[in-house]
Amino acid sequence: MSVRAWTLLLVALSFAVYIGIAIWTRARNTKDFYVASGGVSPLVNGMATAADWMSAASFISMAGLISFMGRDGAVYLMGWTGGYVLLALLIAPYLRKFGKYTVPDFIGDRYYSQTARVLAVVCAIFISFTYVAGQMRGVGIVFSRFLDVGINQGVLIGMAIVFFYAVLGGMKGITYTQVAQYCILIFAYMLPAIFISLMITGNPIPQIGLGSTVDSAEKGVYLLDKLDGLSTSLGFNAYTSGSKSTIDVLFITLALMVGTAGLPHVIVRFYTVKKAASARVSAVWALLFIGILYTTAPAVAAFARTNLIETVANKPYQESPPWFLEWESTGLIKFNDKNKDGLIQYLANEETNELTVDRDIMVLANPEIAKLPNWIVGLVAAGALAAALSTAAGLLLVISSAVAHDLLKKGFKPDICEKGELRSARVAAGLAVLIAGYFGINPPGFVAQVVAFAFGLAAATFFPAILLGIFTKWVNKEGAIAGIISGLTFTTCYIVYFKFINPSANTPANWIWGISPEGIGSLGMLINFAVSVTVSKVTPAPPSSVVDLVENIRTP
Repeated sequence: MSVRAWTLLLVALSFAVYIGIAIWTRARNTKDFYVASGGVSPLVNGMATAADWMSAASFISMAGLISFMGRDGAVYLMGWTGGYVLLALLIAPYLRKFGKYTVPDFIGDRYYSQTARVLAVVCAIFISFTYVAGQMRGVGIVFSRFLDVGINQGVLIGMAIVFFYAVLGGMKGITYTQVAQYCILIFAYMLPAIFISLMITGNPIPQIGLGSTVDSAEKGVYLLDKLDGLSTSLGFNAYTSGSKSTIDVLFITLALMVGTAGLPHVIVRFYTVKKAASARVSAVWALLFIGILYTTAPAVAAFARTNLIETVANKPYQESPPWFLEWESTGLIKFNDKNKDGLIQYLANEETNELTVDRDIMVLANPEIAKLPNWIVGLVAAGALAAALSTAAGLLLVISSAVAHDLLKKGFKPDICEKGELRSARVAAGLAVLIAGYFGINPPGFVAQVVAFAFGLAAATFFPAILLGIFTKWVNKEGAIAGIISGLTFTTCYIVYFKFINPSANTPANWIWGISPEGIGSLGMLINFAVSVTVSKVTPAPPSSVVDLVENIRTP
């Protein structure tokens, strides 16, 4: 069968599974909808958390980023895995013991302020929509290439599927759907990686293949040495060298770590287990499941980069392989024969370079470049969709619960009945799907870049407020509100200025202390901490009921 036929078959089967699970596990009350009734086992929750976490950025974009950035791309590996250690040790068990439904719930009660609650809702919605834009964009890319529909039409199809199982099933449906999605995405990611590792290095374990010698005419040459040579011959930096400054690497890694620990759609997963100890265990399971993909990504990146250069660089355009022409038709690969010699000049020099490759296609195109069977190509497409949709569903649930539970039930309409609250949550989820689709069609950057901004915003807002809320008794509502506002304002303004208002100035010479927009969330976090502590010292202490609440959360 053709790639398109295999993709249609595998995607249709996976979508049927998702919809079937949503119907089987549909939410019947608000506790089902928000936290799956708090009865999920640590193993199941760990797998669902891994799927929720491993978004289109992890599946599609991370290896693509590393393949172009080389060693500098390691910041994503370190940040996105290290954050789970912080989450498991500092946040998950304490918030589970708190026992409410959402992060704004914790912020509102801990800081005894409706203003703090509303501010947390605004931050949760802002972060979630920033993040979900990347997921819907990833869905559109997959559909545009493998199912011969435009990116925009692909986003609309993804919206329809997410709408069905997120609105119907709530957290209960999403949890068990994400277990299925994890199985699909990890199988789809690992299988081609194993095959390509065998083909290039003769070793079936990609993680070991990355550090092995190539199994070809150049026998005895290490893969990374070969890739360094291929890169430098085209004018690029050596693949294993880094161009980012140490401070920028530090700040980006830190922003991704603390952003992970502050992401509302990840934190809410730990409300679905029975007790605080289970939250810690499920975090360990999640890290294990995530580590399988994350330790494979550097190998996938190196394989894809090597195959891309060897397949098309300085080769006649008329002899381009079928995969190249297929991706070119989507607009995600562009060839401009500037010197009219018919050769594909792939060079670091922008003036003479004739090939433009969207970073988000590297994982998806890798099996085709390596000439793997069509069914594996279709499987990778199904895996990419599973990764994007699983995270999108989690984010949409955060948005709907923030509106229905934190704004309506805990704010503007406290007398709303449970049935009315559940209806409101579903309506909010439906509206969120529509807005998410708009951002997917009009994204503010490529997938992993957009997601990195979401992490920066989470680092600058939620992480300090949650950490201070758990481990101090004297930080008060005035301090928390001032800290969140200052962190959010500074980080947002910095990102918007360099990415949208004046992108030509987005160079290390113009950054504060050489910190890029991707890493500025770390500085926003430090500002948040400083403002929260300073303001709390000069304003009234929290009431005794809040001190008792903190003591109770921290009691084993």
